[in-house]
Amino acid sequence: MNDTLRHELTFLRDLGFTHLDIPKITVATTAVEDSDGKSLLAELQAIASVCVKCKLAKTRTQVVYGVGSPNADLMFIGEAPGRDEDEKGEPFVGRAGQLLTDIIKAMKLTRDDVYIANVVKCRPPENRNPDPEELDACRPYIRRQVEIIQPKVIVTLGKFALQSLTEKSYGITATRGHWLEYNGVKVMPTYHPAYLLRTPSAKKDVWNDMKLVMAELGMTTSS
Repeated sequence: MNDTLRHELTFLRDLGFTHLDIPKITVATTAVEDSDGKSLLAELQAIASVCVKCKLAKTRTQVVYGVGSPNADLMFIGEAPGRDEDEKGEPFVGRAGQLLTDIIKAMKLTRDDVYIANVVKCRPPENRNPDPEELDACRPYIRRQVEIIQPKVIVTLGKFALQSLTEKSYGITATRGHWLEYNGVKVMPTYHPAYLLRTPSAKKDVWNDMKLVMAELGMTTSS
């Protein structure tokens, strides 16, 4: 069996699908014919856009899937969409998102150079923390995104992103600034931009973390 087809079938199985005659979903066929990252991500987004695997499907405006380069060396993974993201359908576009954009610019990159996503694709009501079942339901999506993009470095933003991706009970304060690993990819945990809005003094810690990321990617760092 073609390796790409095997990955897609495994992904669909993890989501709970038992057959492929699902409207608007042609992942297996398309993946075999066109295995580039952009097409695979588009197919995954088509599946996510009609997902009803958890109760957030009843309250969302739209699924917030991910944006950026399908060939990105650097991937940022956050927690879940907020109100602005739910309305626009794009991750990190509110106040916290602007701060993340500023961090990316300070690294001499743009949002188009990296890939940005969340572990939960739909907004929890009132921006509450995601429930365990919501994290479980969405986990196959973020893991498949990582498999497709194959970044060299992942930056997880906040504890929910780190814990959900790895399924380990890491604490963000203890782990930020220290390299971890997920399926052979280096992971740098750091604070969520929303935390930085509440605690501006932590910005220097995040920038120190980003300098480690830049060094790992062979980028020029500055003070």
